[in-house]
Amino acid sequence: MNYFGQTHLGQTRACQRANHLLVTPDTFVRAPLPGMRNATAIVHAAPRLGARFIQYSAEFEKDGELGHTIMQRFIYVLDGSLRITVGESQNDLHPGEYVYFPAYGRHFIVALEPTRALVIEKPYDHLVGQLAPTFSIGAVDAVPAKPLLGDPAVQVRPLIPESQSFDFAVNAMTFELGASLPMVESHVMEHGLFMLSGGGIYRLGDCWHPVAAGDFIWMAPYCPQWFCAVGKTPAQYLIYKDWNRHAD
Repeated sequence: MNYFGQTHLGQTRACQRANHLLVTPDTFVRAPLPGMRNATAIVHAAPRLGARFIQYSAEFEKDGELGHTIMQRFIYVLDGSLRITVGESQNDLHPGEYVYFPAYGRHFIVALEPTRALVIEKPYDHLVGQLAPTFSIGAVDAVPAKPLLGDPAVQVRPLIPESQSFDFAVNAMTFELGASLPMVESHVMEHGLFMLSGGGIYRLGDCWHPVAAGDFIWMAPYCPQWFCAVGKTPAQYLIYKDWNRHAD
């Protein structure tokens, strides 16, 4: 039955608790961020949630632009293509390709066609004795996969160089059907997770959530967490965590 144009009667898988957030595509609200032109953002996590980073999906029209930031910025292209300009250098990014910009670095981002991309921004936490990281670019398929704790059914691809210069990590995780994390994890790092494909069941705190492609999850420090892939296709997600720094 349809009441006033509504067919779901307030039902959604989206859920917020003190130690986690699940946001599903049916609840996404789009709004432009300062400096955006012909583009809009779906902000998934931000400091007002309790996160110490910002993560959003950016949706560009052709020739759309992303504004400047003094924070570190990581961009992963979901579909479409972006042109990245740093100084005199230009690179085009396509689906599955990504770029890291260091804090305070000037760069320009323009969509060559309608494009969706994931964006992570974080203030840089300098580590004494380490040089600040530099601009880098890559493609997920070019990163060698590593089995998680020896399990070939769960593959990890680190997209950020494994150097203590970096204060966060972004990994692409792939789970074969029926594969799962080997234990319920609870740790000091927080996470921002975007489901790229497939689906499964995510335990977050005391809740068990069905998750699917397009979902976003924020996990606070020490939130108990566990995932198992279910469905008809392998599950893949992109996951952020703070890394290489003392907890404070």
